Amino acid sequence: MSPAQPTPREFLAAATPGTRVVVRYRIDGGLTDALGHLVTTDDGECTVRTRQADVVIPLHLVVAAKAVPPAPERRASRARH
Repeated sequence: MSPAQPTPREFLAAATPGTRVVVRYRIDGGLTDALGHLVTTDDGECTVRTRQADVVIPLHLVVAAKAVPPAPERRASRARH
């Protein structure tokens, strides 16, 4: 028997700030994801720093969350001749 997986809320509460995460949460009309670094988690919400902005997500809207590997290195642009 495998150990029980933590709930998304338990995972976010235990994750170290700075961990790269993806968080799926409910919005009007469906679901969306926030991909970035976890800034903080408290009793009611978590903050994920994405490329565009800090996203504050109420924990009661979170349906999934997990750690993800570091982003791949960006390719250098090719010089045009």
